[in-house]
Amino acid sequence: MNADSLQRRVGAAIRRRREALGFSQEGFAAHIGMHRTYYSAIERGEKNLSLSTIQRLCVGLKAKPWEIFKEAEK
Repeated sequence: MNADSLQRRVGAAIRRRREALGFSQEGFAAHIGMHRTYYSAIERGEKNLSLSTIQRLCVGLKAKPWEIFKEAEK
């Protein structure tokens, strides 16, 4: 598994969680105080996330970081 593949799979896992909560990309980005275009790039796997960004996303998603990574492994 390469880093790009991991970023894409984590982004997809984040997208699935967001959609399950009923948020649009724009609505979720506003909810966590993040610019929509940056958040969109995360979901597309274009951003290498810092731990603080992962924590921020997980708070908004009501998930633990390990849950996101476990889902990305599927």
